[in-house]
Amino acid sequence: MVSTNSLSISGLLSPERIRVGLEASSKDAAINALVDLLGGAVEVMDLERLRTDVFEREAVLSTGVGKGLALPHARTSAVSDTLMAFATTKSPVDYSALDGEPVRLILLLVGPEMERVMHVRLLGRISRFMNDAAFRERLLDAGDKKAVLDIFRQAEEAYG
Repeated sequence: MVSTNSLSISGLLSPERIRVGLEASSKDAAINALVDLLGGAVEVMDLERLRTDVFEREAVLSTGVGKGLALPHARTSAVSDTLMAFATTKSPVDYSALDGEPVRLILLLVGPEMERVMHVRLLGRISRFMNDAAFRERLLDAGDKKAVLDIFRQAEEAYG
């Protein structure tokens, strides 16, 4: 089990939870693909409940935050600890983003309902990294899962 006492994105991501060049024809397909990446994780107690909770959160307001990035997320009783999944898409996906632009970077964050502060801190940390155009470009150019993890590690070292 990953400890959420740390704000380490690279520690919460693992190769099996990263997809480079995801083929998704829609926002729903992209979200479903990322939720599926969490399937089999010991922290996931109910994958379908998790999926429902992510879609219910998405129905409140699009998590397409702009600059080609989507941050679908949910606090849910379907997991016992915080988890992440990340994908770059092969083609831009219409995500109903707040800026009206399609997305190619999608980071799913889920955590237990009682970890509200950790959830908000992680979203803030991700947003800071993603606000850097060069960082986003490096992720889009990453050729494989290891490169994605390395980019997140480098950002964490640089930004602290």
